[in-house]
Amino acid sequence: MASSPGRRLVALRLVLAAAILVAADAVGLELHHRFSSRVREWAEARAVTGAWWPEKGTAEYYTSLAHHDRALRGRFLAAANYSQLAFAAEGNVTLQINSLGFLYYAFVELGTPKQEFLVALDTGSHLLWVPCDCLQCAPTYDPNAYGVNMTFNIYSPSNSSTSRKLLCSDSMCQTNCTGAGSNCPYGVTYVDNSSTSGVLVEDTLYLVAEDTSARVVEAPIVFGCGRTQTGSFLGGGAPDGLLGLGMGKIAVPSVLASRGLIPDSFSMCFGDDGIGRLDFGDKGSKQQEETPLHRSDLYVIGLTGMAVGNSAMAASFRAFVDSGTSFTYLSEPMYTSLAQTFDSQVREKRRPRNPNLPFDYCYDLSPSQKSVLIPEIYFTTQGGSRFPVSDPLITIYVQGVPSMYCLAVINSTFGFNIIGENFMAGLRVVFDRERLVLGWENSDCYSSTNMSRSSPVSLPSPTSAPVAAPPAEPGGSPPRRSDSTRLSAMRSPFLVVLSLLSMAIL
Repeated sequence: MASSPGRRLVALRLVLAAAILVAADAVGLELHHRFSSRVREWAEARAVTGAWWPEKGTAEYYTSLAHHDRALRGRFLAAANYSQLAFAAEGNVTLQINSLGFLYYAFVELGTPKQEFLVALDTGSHLLWVPCDCLQCAPTYDPNAYGVNMTFNIYSPSNSSTSRKLLCSDSMCQTNCTGAGSNCPYGVTYVDNSSTSGVLVEDTLYLVAEDTSARVVEAPIVFGCGRTQTGSFLGGGAPDGLLGLGMGKIAVPSVLASRGLIPDSFSMCFGDDGIGRLDFGDKGSKQQEETPLHRSDLYVIGLTGMAVGNSAMAASFRAFVDSGTSFTYLSEPMYTSLAQTFDSQVREKRRPRNPNLPFDYCYDLSPSQKSVLIPEIYFTTQGGSRFPVSDPLITIYVQGVPSMYCLAVINSTFGFNIIGENFMAGLRVVFDRERLVLGWENSDCYSSTNMSRSSPVSLPSPTSAPVAAPPAEPGGSPPRRSDSTRLSAMRSPFLVVLSLLSMAIL
């Protein structure tokens, strides 16, 4: 079926619904969406029993994701021949565990002998820290709180022959420190008042080269020996540590680059199936689109326009590119301009606002409907490159039947704009900190050859996901968006970042 210019046919992707009625070279990691089938296979292989994979597509599901966005939106933590590097523990594998507050996790190995830690990946912060010589840390085993049957490790410098504590005199110690021979303290507080504190140490992080040699790289890394955690770190949010990917001097990408192990760049790729990669040292390709990064500790881009179908709108604003936010948030007047223009070009009947959903613009679907015709959306970035918004919709099913779809953009009430995770799938996004550019191109996240995607996408058959625990309470750590919960076409994305220090420039 041909579509008119500026419009495309989008196949409805199946989401699982509850039976309720709803009003250079690099180092790499594979990213897994926490609700994907691959993550379920991983969890079952590791006897991670009791994990809750929510039923996708319900109003409660999307409301929980938006709640999670609000909880995380203000987080802040005070050329040679290279091979891309991956963590040695599980290669490129990263995964998402719904019951542990943050989206994406990776296994890292530290110290001698090696200890394995499951750390949250956070592009909006800088420091790697793990629980260590604990005064107040999350329990190492608490399946009721974590929703997973796993035992976490506690690091201790005295148990590692390669560990050394950083002194106040060390160049990496950037806090007010008394006595040149004293240990360098650190303390990081999040906007929700969760915090971690302790001392900085240096030890070996084990990586593996992503080339034919597959050689092990032992990289000395400075990280936080987290002796005292508070807030969400005690109740299921990153109980085994956190890996910051920001531009701070102490961030792992910065340290790897400063030691000559990689170019100062990395990429994140999020596949349509919920599996992706994190590649340290990836400089992107000549074919990628690019836009400048504004000077900041985090990743901020400038946008000069938006287009919906054949309607183009001039605009001038900045946005954080943030892999830790489920949906995209736009402030006024950009939000209303985009949403109302979208609304004027769709054919389905708009539903009354549903207080159980975080979205304002939702539309009825007939029980037999398999696709919708929607206007194409893209942003124009500073420099003129187009950032395609390939997957702006979510679909909600009721009792296995498509009930509605929604424009998955939320009116930002917190004063800044976020390009969220729902605009990332299907893209490899390159954070080139040497050139200060953000690059992106279509990718399937598996092969080295990037792929453009066609639409419509076929509708998979219904399947059931295990539900072994109830969803989090409103004040807890809710799950994030699933990998197959939206209408899909040529999915495009972006990612990364958000910092209180950067808010002033918006």
